[in-house]
Amino acid sequence: MKRIISTILALGCSLFALGCDQQGRPIEEFGLEKLARGVSSEGDVRAVMGLPDTVREEVDGTRLLEYPKGPEGHRTWFFVIDQHGKLKDYHQVLTEQNFARIQAGLSKDVVRRMLGRPLSVTPFPRKNEEVWDWRYMDSTMTPRLFNVHFDLDSGRVVDTSASPDPHHAS
Repeated sequence: MKRIISTILALGCSLFALGCDQQGRPIEEFGLEKLARGVSSEGDVRAVMGLPDTVREEVDGTRLLEYPKGPEGHRTWFFVIDQHGKLKDYHQVLTEQNFARIQAGLSKDVVRRMLGRPLSVTPFPRKNEEVWDWRYMDSTMTPRLFNVHFDLDSGRVVDTSASPDPHHAS
């Protein structure tokens, strides 16, 4: 019996270690620990993350690679590649801090550039609205949906809301 318990504990510790980086912090996305800002190339990013969903060429010569990790995922990663092809920065954009930046009057294009591709887009003609949804984890690690409501006529944000994720109800 002691041997079985020891084996189970060893396996559990090994699995836990696989989910941590070299400093023992939980890995947000497997493969990120292989990338270094200012060192890794766009090719390195693509080797780790795969084919980006969207690539944007910015006016300053940088490129933004977008990686939504859905439909079941709760993260969307943006990787910024500098003019020399090196990884300048990366970050997860589906955060409550980023959602707080979505204000009435913003255009669909601005919201898309801030949050990436939505999980779903649903028109509500009787309300004269179109609602975009993103799946995310709140600060308590509870799955939720962040919703941006656009006026159908102007294409501008009129409201935002958050709701429990119906696919992950407990």
